[in-house]
Amino acid sequence: MLNIHNLSVSFGGTYLFEEVTFRLGAGDRVGLVGKNGAGKSTMLKILSGDIPPDTGVIATEKEVRMGFLRQDIDFIPGRTVLDEAYQAFVEIKKAEAKIEEINHQLVTRTDYESDSYSKLIEDLSEYSHHYEILGGYNYQGDTERILLGLGFKREDFDQLTDTFSGGWRMRIELAKLLLQSNDILLLDEPTNHLDIESIIWLESFLKTYPGVVVIVSHDKMFLDNVTNRTIEISLGKIYDFSKSYSEYLELRGEIREKQLATQKNQQKSIEHTEKLIEKFRAKASKASMAQSLMKKLDKVERIEVDEDDNSVMNISFPVSMTPGRVVIEAEEVTKKYGEKLILKDIDLLIERGSKVAFVGQNGQGKSTFMKAITKDIDYTGSIKLGHNVQLGYFAQNQAEHLDGEITLLQTMEDAATDTNRSKVRDMLGSFLFRGDDVEKKVKVLSGGERNRLALCKLLLQPINVLVMDEPTNHLDIKSKNVLKAALQKYEGTLLLVSHDRDFLQGMSNIVYEFKDHKIREYLGDINFYLEQRNMQNMREVEKRDVVKDNPKENKQVSYQDQKKGKTLQNKLSKIESLIKELEREIQKDDRVLAEHPEKLTGDASFFAAYEKKKKELDNQMVEWEKVQEEIDNDK
Repeated sequence: MLNIHNLSVSFGGTYLFEEVTFRLGAGDRVGLVGKNGAGKSTMLKILSGDIPPDTGVIATEKEVRMGFLRQDIDFIPGRTVLDEAYQAFVEIKKAEAKIEEINHQLVTRTDYESDSYSKLIEDLSEYSHHYEILGGYNYQGDTERILLGLGFKREDFDQLTDTFSGGWRMRIELAKLLLQSNDILLLDEPTNHLDIESIIWLESFLKTYPGVVVIVSHDKMFLDNVTNRTIEISLGKIYDFSKSYSEYLELRGEIREKQLATQKNQQKSIEHTEKLIEKFRAKASKASMAQSLMKKLDKVERIEVDEDDNSVMNISFPVSMTPGRVVIEAEEVTKKYGEKLILKDIDLLIERGSKVAFVGQNGQGKSTFMKAITKDIDYTGSIKLGHNVQLGYFAQNQAEHLDGEITLLQTMEDAATDTNRSKVRDMLGSFLFRGDDVEKKVKVLSGGERNRLALCKLLLQPINVLVMDEPTNHLDIKSKNVLKAALQKYEGTLLLVSHDRDFLQGMSNIVYEFKDHKIREYLGDINFYLEQRNMQNMREVEKRDVVKDNPKENKQVSYQDQKKGKTLQNKLSKIESLIKELEREIQKDDRVLAEHPEKLTGDASFFAAYEKKKKELDNQMVEWEKVQEEIDNDK
């Protein structure tokens, strides 16, 4: 379907890839992988015809249709979500317009006996048949199905596209591609703006896609679930195997080990032959033998070992100063966008050194709460930062705030202080921006490189509480691993939003689930949270709850049972109110202990009351479990 032969592309005299050759056929679902800046997005642009290669040939079969999901999109203002999605059906819309035009003429004209009127009826029949063949009677339903699968609600369909964020606009563009019946799909980071439920839907769609799919993605789980072939771009070469990403890594590692072993044995043989040549060369009687060995050695084809690009970032997040014991305290935090309620009466206390993960479906308020903490949005309620707290905030779209018209070095120097301005080159080097790279303009960087620069810039400010919203977007898999290791070593407080279970494992000791305007606390890591929710992976967490038929719901409920159930629910509500009040009082006492311990010296009554509250809280928690269990058993 698509043949690529001896493809070469260079920038500034350096080859991204040189004389690359491969073929793509129907059913290939290719994961195009490599480090940030290796040339993955450039390869997609060449395959789509957006940019020409320096050398090489790209040959396609006749009438092959190709769709390309780019990172930068531009919609015509004034169209609704449905109107924009319908742009996928160019031929259908033309036929639809022609049918409307003919129908209008048939209704308004009165020359029913004329030849031209008869011709209109024939044309209508012909266009209607063509319309049916094109799928004209199905396209609206197909469009709604795709949009719903990508996370839109029916009430969104008639909203203007310019009222949606970049992420949602990207989903509209993806919907158009999926509706076009392309033979080849080129997808550049398709999961970056999708929540988990939409990712699952897209996986299911692509698994049964009959054409060619080429995906640039750093989502290991997505690649493993969708692809059946991996092409890695590394140091100007490609490595191509009919394996998913994880299987490919394992196989390539085994091949490289065999190459190293074979190369080692060959080198021993060469060294032995060279010693014989030196030995025989000194003797006239053995000169012919030496010449023969030299010719033999010249014919040996030296074994080469596949090069690996093992350069990785060198990150550490130093703690600026030690803050107070309580670093963040939120009380009754509520946030609405217009009439839409996002958060309601959120109470939260985060102590120094906590590693906290925020999880839950998109739109449940995780990022909103982070923005409230960092004072980026208005809200009702109270959020107080503790003594000596210095926040470092990495927003989900952090890289978009960089000025594309200035250089990397200037970006860092502008954000630096007098104390660290002299270190910016070394810092850039730690993030793999070395030599002349620092003089590049930000706008030429790939998405992953911009994220690395944003992380580097973050380190210029003093931090003891890190607030990070999807920091791994666009980062290649090696860079994700380096960032994870750095955050695991971080001795400060960490608040983290991520949908990536691999990244979250081993990162947190507290998990807060955001759901239905509230949060629920799980004291443990992400695996403990999943066990408590009885779920296999993070993807199940973010699926919408499916209502299943419950045979128990069909049985007749007696008046006595109804009364008992209502009594238990009232009892449970009272216990929950008491628990909430006790927790709030204990939190206030904790704050007094942390900030003014000298005032409590010798105050036995305070500590007695404090211990009594904690004991009462434990008792009420036990009582809550008993009542909840009784309610569950009666269902």
